[in-house]
Amino acid sequence: VQLQASGGGSVQPGGSLTLSCAAPAAPGFKVDDYNIGWFRQAPGKEREFVSALSWSGNRTLYADSAKGRFTIYRDSARNTVNLQMNSLKPEDTAVYYCAASSLRAALPGVPERYTYWGQGTLVTVSS
Repeated sequence: VQLQASGGGSVQPGGSLTLSCAAPAAPGFKVDDYNIGWFRQAPGKEREFVSALSWSGNRTLYADSAKGRFTIYRDSARNTVNLQMNSLKPEDTAVYYCAASSLRAALPGVPERYTYWGQGTLVTVSS
């Protein structure tokens, strides 16, 4: 399953963006069946966890850097999981990736627990 992250762009500090994660080439893939996580990787840095939403839809997880500014939510009708990012900072500049995990017992916050990945979308926060 190839996921697709979209919605990136260039914004000024303090601005907002909403990223979307879908699997347009996999019609049998339902976001309701998977934990969906968002990760990001800045130039010269390791990939880091940003946020995750459980398959049940009732659990969320946020990195400290995302708490209070980012919101992860699911649009079951569109079969997407979105990441609303507000109050963006230059340090949020990175390529953002979404990933899917079929684990049921936990909501993982590490990339090793995610099976399906997509190409990322670039977010640039700069004045």
